[in-house]
Amino acid sequence: MIVLGVGATLLAPIIGGTLRRLELPLNDARVIRTQAAAEHLNPALVAAVIYAETRFRPRESSAGALGLMQILPETAQFIAGRTGGIEFTTADLASPEVNVAYGSWYLRYLLDHYGGAELPAVAAYNAGLSEVDGWVAKATAAGHSLSDAEIPYPQTRAYVASVLSAQQAYTATYPHQLGLQ
Repeated sequence: MIVLGVGATLLAPIIGGTLRRLELPLNDARVIRTQAAAEHLNPALVAAVIYAETRFRPRESSAGALGLMQILPETAQFIAGRTGGIEFTTADLASPEVNVAYGSWYLRYLLDHYGGAELPAVAAYNAGLSEVDGWVAKATAAGHSLSDAEIPYPQTRAYVASVLSAQQAYTATYPHQLGLQ
């Protein structure tokens, strides 16, 4: 019995870590690190957005968003125009390199738009810039920053909570893979 107890004690961290990685997948870590560095982003935030969008299983959404970071074709055209992607086609969004590059660029664009504040930037990634601009304006008029409780869309509120929680989990679970150490 003592041997089983010692064995279970020794295996618990390994099993726990394996289960954590199954629950919190990470693929394309090199692409995430590269694109996060290019856009001066925390790679754990990029991974967290991918996790919230697709759980690292790219697919087409009901709204027509594509790839790991669920980029809408019209958003991709906007990004392509801003970044010099003159030969961009919608099919390019299936490539993790292109999709994460565009998603990271857009995330940086949103963070810059909101003065570096993650909550409204992540909310805008989900609900759209014009919607969140209205929420931010209302909060600013009331004399404070937008809080998660003021996000009127339950789905966006849940999305923001999911991304910010996943960001912490990715930081704790994959510090080496994401280049955080």
